Amino acid sequence: MIVAVGSDERHGTALAACEEVRRRGHEVRLFGALEEGAATRWSAVGRAVGEAVASGACASGVLFCWTGTGVSIAANKVRGVRAALCWDAATAAGARRWNDANVLCASLRSTSVAVLVEMLEAWFATERSEEPEDRAAVAEVDAPPSKS
Repeated sequence: MIVAVGSDERHGTALAACEEVRRRGHEVRLFGALEEGAATRWSAVGRAVGEAVASGACASGVLFCWTGTGVSIAANKVRGVRAALCWDAATAAGARRWNDANVLCASLRSTSVAVLVEMLEAWFATERSEEPEDRAAVAEVDAPPSKS
């Protein structure tokens, strides 16, 4: 599986994410400050990872900025992306299970490498829910906006 990993700054937590994703046997595609010469503004990095996931070029994404909020907002502007700002493994698992999240977002400021590893474990180990109510909620979020 190809996983997009992006950050608006070259930071130890983001670099650890690349290592951990590779350790799990996935190919990593770098974005933002992790990629030589790429745009590093959180808005551009979030959108670029979102587009890579939405297009199918990458199966999943992991994004970072100082709070995690900016990249999650930017990625969620891309149709087909369900980016979740997570702070622990339980939140990451829930985002995958109930929300079928396809981009994991985290804070460079407050996410330790140990917590990041736990979040990635939960992220990759959790399958989406097939419960009709959960699938209906995801379909509702993915539907094009209604014309008012």
